[in-house]
Amino acid sequence: MCGIFGYIGHRNASKLLVKGLLRLEYRGYDSSGVVVKNGTLESFKDIGKISEMASSLPSLQGSIGIAHTRWATHGAVTRENAHPHLSNDGKVAIVHNGIIQNSEMLRKRLKKLGVSLNSETDSEIFCHFISMDLQEGKTPMEALRNVLSMVRGTWGLCVLFLEYDFVLCARNGSPLIVGRGKNEMFISSDPHAIREHTDQLVALEDGQIAKVDSRDVQVMQIDGRAVESSYLNLEEEWGESELGDYPHFMLKEIHEQAQSLQHCISGRLRHAEGTSVLGGLQIEPHNLAQLPHIRLIGCGTALHAAQIGQILIEQWARIPAVSHVASEFNANDPVINPDALHLAISQSGETADTLSAVKEIQRKGADVYGVVNVVGSTIARQCGKGVYIHSGPEQSVASTKAFTNMVGALALFSLQLGRSRHLSKTKGKSIAREMRKLPEKIRSYLENPGPIDEAVELVMQSKSVLFLGRGISSPVASEGALKLMEIAYIPCLAYPAGEMKHGPIALIEQDSPVVVIAPNDGVQDRTMNAIHECKARGAKIILIHEEGDPIAEIGDVSIPIPATIPMLTPLLSVLPTQLIAYQTALSLGHDVDRPRNLAKSVTVE
Repeated sequence: MCGIFGYIGHRNASKLLVKGLLRLEYRGYDSSGVVVKNGTLESFKDIGKISEMASSLPSLQGSIGIAHTRWATHGAVTRENAHPHLSNDGKVAIVHNGIIQNSEMLRKRLKKLGVSLNSETDSEIFCHFISMDLQEGKTPMEALRNVLSMVRGTWGLCVLFLEYDFVLCARNGSPLIVGRGKNEMFISSDPHAIREHTDQLVALEDGQIAKVDSRDVQVMQIDGRAVESSYLNLEEEWGESELGDYPHFMLKEIHEQAQSLQHCISGRLRHAEGTSVLGGLQIEPHNLAQLPHIRLIGCGTALHAAQIGQILIEQWARIPAVSHVASEFNANDPVINPDALHLAISQSGETADTLSAVKEIQRKGADVYGVVNVVGSTIARQCGKGVYIHSGPEQSVASTKAFTNMVGALALFSLQLGRSRHLSKTKGKSIAREMRKLPEKIRSYLENPGPIDEAVELVMQSKSVLFLGRGISSPVASEGALKLMEIAYIPCLAYPAGEMKHGPIALIEQDSPVVVIAPNDGVQDRTMNAIHECKARGAKIILIHEEGDPIAEIGDVSIPIPATIPMLTPLLSVLPTQLIAYQTALSLGHDVDRPRNLAKSVTVE
């Protein structure tokens, strides 16, 4: 949520700023704006789409500027509250991601000093305090340090000055990176936005500030101590983010799942030994064998992947595992065993709730391993070790291929862990064989997805939709419900199938749609009990089942998926739920890739 892009160089800044913001659209926003230096600080901002703002953008000349997409926190969605914010003397402009917790106190202080505030935001205080310090003779760096000493909260902050040819940046809890081109520099809150310009980047850490000019970046601590920072290489796959022949990124990314899962498992399976190797974990087999338990932490889609990972670990490795809602983790003051293994799961690697849990676990003496998509992201760097899921850029807010690759990576980990303990070589080879077949099975299903349109007809006019699954299909039901709710705005409930009669059954009326995930996985008979209970009350069953399974006869709409071993079914059974959500949102006329109120990367707690 919220995005920053900046440019310092020799080209026209405004065009590059707009292009950078368009690359950040997927993060979620409600307004946007740019400011360019050219004799004055010229700013333009508006609510709504970046494309609409850009179409009204006057010709702004200049080769240095900063830009922003805002996701409203303090203050309504208005042009005044959009970023950038300028000081009243027109000499300082800022863009800011994050939340300032003591902003009301600082706003009152500014008003007492006679400063007129122009917005309702917490962010605006930065430009006014910095401007006052400059008027008193302080340097830009001194002014920035002074205001940072006053504020409490989180920030990814960029400051542009009328009288200086550099941008100052600061980070605390909100990502910010600097990319190096040829006699030009790029600033962004997301590496994806600068990938087309450079693959060389420096990632700021919490408590650091940076001075960026057209040739280099100087990084230091807030107290002025120099920091040795090295450039990271951004992987090539992060350039692949064009729509191509697809009408929406979500549909494109659904169809990319065969290829992205292939990338995830490629080179990691060892069929002859019936195991996998995840080198980024940096754990010896004998250490894996001694683990007392595993904890998996995530939010939203990553949480559902964690819940599947929990079951895979317990089934294949026979070791206790538990999944946690990251946003509740610290609030529950959990007991941390330093000998246990903790997995932090996040597509962006910037999820604030998950990052907060990571730091708490580390504070209590335990290791945390990242399961992330974005190379060089904050969680990846904070953990220092883990697994990249290699799904490539995911532009649609509703996650699809990242979910598949999270589950794929956790399956690889569970296989490696299982083989270090009690899982036989024969069983391991069987799992590895099936995992190798999955990309082709995904491709095959997506070429012939079954009666999705019939399912959409049942869903799109309903007041609510119930999703049911049992065992490893229960988290798939939760993920399917989340997708439909996110982009079609239909209230959804997801329950383990056995829990349906303990409450949700009260919602079932004549023709109520119920999506049931029921692969032939050993618990299907009990899932059928829930189906019959729903049908007896007039529900319409949208049944996701394996090809050739006689259970298809009891569905009002039956959607077959390729068969695989029970523990790998989520990688196939989730596909119809993604397509149902996509087609329903499209039929209802909603913005599939940019659902209202949502952000791709949630960087505030």
